[in-house]
Amino acid sequence: MKKLKYIIATLLISIPCLFYAQNVVYKPINPFFGGDTFNYQQLLASANAQNSFEEDSGFSFDQGSDLDNFTESLNRQLLNSLSRDLFQQEFGDSALTEGTYVFGSLVVEISPSNAGLLVNILDTSTGEQTQIIIPN
Repeated sequence: MKKLKYIIATLLISIPCLFYAQNVVYKPINPFFGGDTFNYQQLLASANAQNSFEEDSGFSFDQGSDLDNFTESLNRQLLNSLSRDLFQQEFGDSALTEGTYVFGSLVVEISPSNAGLLVNILDTSTGEQTQIIIPN
């Protein structure tokens, strides 16, 4: 009986300690969501460390030789002349008319739209597609 009184007394004394509560306050870390602004550099460094992508500038400012520049210019002029002759044979002196035209592996579809004349060019060998809008 005495043991039972001691156990009950111990439980009654320890129970309030088990239910002791405290205030839980949320404090954001990210400065964009109200956190401390001094965390910005650490968060940025962490994000950059996890970033596996490498930036590709895509631009090369290397100047080609005069012979390379001349060859490239000549190729452009020949292709321009060839495409002009093909369009001249197909359309004559008139303007572009609606319809679908096939030039080898290129399919050219010309149709009107709200923005103007729509020219879709599809390369059937590679699947590449280009869309040109000629304003009214």
